[in-house]
Amino acid sequence: MTTLHGFELLREREVPELNSWAKLWRHQRTGLELLSIENDDENKCFGVAFQTPSPDSTGVPHILEHAVLNGSRKYPVKEPFVELLKTSLNTFLNAMTFDDMTVYPVASTNLQDFYNLVDVYLDAVFYPLIAEKTFQQEGWHYEVEAVDAPLIFKGVVFNEMKAAYSMPERVLGERTRQLLLPDTPYATDPGGDPEHIPNLTYEQFVNFHRDYYHPSQARVFFYGDDDPAERLRMIDAFISEFERREVDTSLPLQPRWSAPRTATLVYDAGDADAESNKGLMTISWLLTEVTNAEDVLALEILSHILSSTPASPLRKALIESGLGEDVVGGLDTYMREVTFSTGLKGIKTSDANKVETLVLETLSNLADNGIDKATVEASLNTIEFQLREKNTGRFPRGLLAFIQVLPAWMHGGDPVERMAFEAPLNAVKARYDEDPNYFEHMIGEHFLNNPHRSTVILEPDPEVKAKREAAERARLDAYHATLDDAALQAIIADVKELQRIQETPDSPDALAKIPALRLSDIDREAKTIPQEELSAHDTPILYHDLPTSGIAYVDIGMNLRQLPAKYLPYVRLFGKALTEIGTETQNYVQLQQRIGAKTGGIAPMTFNSETVDGNDTTAYLFLRGKGMMHQTGDLLDILRDVLMTVRLDNKERFKQMVLEAKAGAEMYLPVAGNVAARARVNAHFTPSAWADEQMSGVSNLFFLRQLVDRIDSDWPGVLADLEAIRTLLVNRAGMLVNVTLDADNWANFRPQVEQFLGDLPAAASHIESWQPTDLPAHEGLAVPAQVNFVAKAVNLYEAGYHRDGSYITVLKHANLDYMWNKIRVMGGAYGGAMMFSQTSGVLTFLSWRDPNLAITLKNYSAAADYLRKIELDDETLEKAIIGAIGQVDSYLLPDAKGLTQMQRHLIGITDGMRQRMRDELLSTTVADFRAFGEALANALENAKVAVVGNPDNLKKANDDLSDPLTITPVL
Repeated sequence: MTTLHGFELLREREVPELNSWAKLWRHQRTGLELLSIENDDENKCFGVAFQTPSPDSTGVPHILEHAVLNGSRKYPVKEPFVELLKTSLNTFLNAMTFDDMTVYPVASTNLQDFYNLVDVYLDAVFYPLIAEKTFQQEGWHYEVEAVDAPLIFKGVVFNEMKAAYSMPERVLGERTRQLLLPDTPYATDPGGDPEHIPNLTYEQFVNFHRDYYHPSQARVFFYGDDDPAERLRMIDAFISEFERREVDTSLPLQPRWSAPRTATLVYDAGDADAESNKGLMTISWLLTEVTNAEDVLALEILSHILSSTPASPLRKALIESGLGEDVVGGLDTYMREVTFSTGLKGIKTSDANKVETLVLETLSNLADNGIDKATVEASLNTIEFQLREKNTGRFPRGLLAFIQVLPAWMHGGDPVERMAFEAPLNAVKARYDEDPNYFEHMIGEHFLNNPHRSTVILEPDPEVKAKREAAERARLDAYHATLDDAALQAIIADVKELQRIQETPDSPDALAKIPALRLSDIDREAKTIPQEELSAHDTPILYHDLPTSGIAYVDIGMNLRQLPAKYLPYVRLFGKALTEIGTETQNYVQLQQRIGAKTGGIAPMTFNSETVDGNDTTAYLFLRGKGMMHQTGDLLDILRDVLMTVRLDNKERFKQMVLEAKAGAEMYLPVAGNVAARARVNAHFTPSAWADEQMSGVSNLFFLRQLVDRIDSDWPGVLADLEAIRTLLVNRAGMLVNVTLDADNWANFRPQVEQFLGDLPAAASHIESWQPTDLPAHEGLAVPAQVNFVAKAVNLYEAGYHRDGSYITVLKHANLDYMWNKIRVMGGAYGGAMMFSQTSGVLTFLSWRDPNLAITLKNYSAAADYLRKIELDDETLEKAIIGAIGQVDSYLLPDAKGLTQMQRHLIGITDGMRQRMRDELLSTTVADFRAFGEALANALENAKVAVVGNPDNLKKANDDLSDPLTITPVL
């Protein structure tokens, strides 16, 4: 038996799928398991995870996830997590609460930084301070301003979950899981139900950590090019004080039902009632255990076949039924047992039975008469492409690998086996080759002949909000009535003590214990991305020679500046229509099948910004495609077909797309209103920001609602608009091609691209001038949310500020000091930030899931004085600079590098400018902070405000605001 640093090697194997060698170790004394993935990826990843079955819906796993990062044995500062954010070059730093586990991952490309992150996180999870005041801050506590004033609940997680419970689709998912698994811990909400969070005691909170955060229950993961032996040594040293302890963290299997079950519940949809089309429903099945690798992969493919694309037969049947506006549900592989849900949102709840019948009849028809083989082949290719590409976007590849192996690992599966997808993929493909009806038989086994099925109907009820608030008020008032003046004074004193702790800076000695890099560790040269500027048929081509493992990434850009402003609200719909409405030779189902079978995917994306010189706006609609080299001919053929032969005259399909877009916008406003608030407030300042709000903001939602009616009343007019957009955009004189690929493959691909461009129409190109329309300067956007999303914006360039790279340092520090403390820690919001556009000069303050409104706006304004009067010692300033560099040097995969460099090109940012900005960043002084604050103080006189929130909150806030909000009903 191989042993090293107190660990015994359980098993090892090569994992060609990750170009890695995987070793599973077990700590001999404690039983901790460690999966060590050795490869040459510089983006090193570490994670530690614990099985945390939730005993109730008080949110104890979620609150503890927040709290352990608020000070530990070695690092007795209030928030080591924030200190790391200030000073680290991390490529990922966060924590996550799942339905049955809590995960703490970090990643960095810098070895010393990586070790620093690992050290802080290990100390946080195994030796946290978790003081009572931390529990009150992150979880919940009572607040009262005076003995005769009303009590309120406050806490970061409490307010975060109030926002989560304002999102109907999230509530539907919770209720679906709880009904499907009623005899297990999955019947609770580990995130916390605001109704139950105040039931959690500090003693229960501390005991939960004692029971579940022990090395004997831990799963540790390392990935990357760091020293494998050092991994074991670090962990052994950290847990040397622990002995093995047996705690049963297993989750039981749900006893299977003999008959389906149904539940009808209510939710807050504003003024909508049960007769409206604001209902939601899911039909769900409990399937197999997550440790069955082949079955899980087969179910992932079947789920993709049934519902993951517009051509998927189950999704198509639901959308084309006209019973609802968009599909909900999907496959969940992150619990002990896999579940599958499908359904509709935007239904009349009286039609719920029709939806259920449609789902069952569609599945029965597919099982009896077969699934279109083209759909199966497309899904098989899509899933296999995704597995081989390993495109994790901005997330480290190691993090995705960790998250993917955890569910099976936690429930007794072999994580080494789970790293390798070839065996289960080949097994599934072999099953399909042997049995052409393999997936049809799966429908019968897992759905039609599976009585463990639940139907959940979520019905809008205009009384929900009033009843919920009345219940919370009654609970608080009842408790208030049990308190005498002394007890109330004690609460007041307790809150003041919490505020004192929050406002008191950590001591220099404590802060010095947080490991940090030095400026001498920082590369002073800006990282560059290769780019060659070419052209074919007078169309510019940007080429990036980067290693892409034989995958060609191609972006076809259409210049939106050719569109009159009246067409902007159509842009995203037009982009979707290109791949989701069909062509002259293929309907949209056949087209989706072709894309899935012959490429790695094609998707639309918009990009618009002011240019760096401030004199122009750049705006493009891109079709982003990708494919292996043997697929590039098909990829370009499809792109050519969708651009030149798209059938925009499919009225019913276009209406379905509009309804889906409208439903999606309405669903996310109450829980992600910060996106809408930011877009709305920024629309005051530049044509590009105004155009973005027209294309995707609240203005676009209003347009979509009108468009639904106009499609029925004036379809020829709508079609004429769409055809005009196509004529203006599909014109190679106004197009751009962006390609990311290695040089050898580019030599073969370039002639294909040039031929593709030669086939496109060419005409004179005219740039339009967009004149933004006026919006209320101080606006409240009313939605049925329990919390607020508060935005305030100013233009610093108009106030005399000159672009300087030091702004990155200023904002990084201010966000993690002033904004974090004022908006999150003391204000109880889930988050807040200051964001600056170097192209436009617009600075935006933003908060999300915020219980406050007027107070938040005052804190925004006070930021100017904070910056004007700031005092920073040399060490604090150096840390701020290092943290800012970490933000600039974000880790990118090759396709993202190509996209980023293209965007820089369009904006006008050169490598020389980037180097100058880096030099200025590295030379930031306290004077730069103060100059930024002076400009901000001057700019605040012309600030604009947009708030997404509950109408009652907006009206109440107007009593405290010198500039009242113009309230605009949205939902």
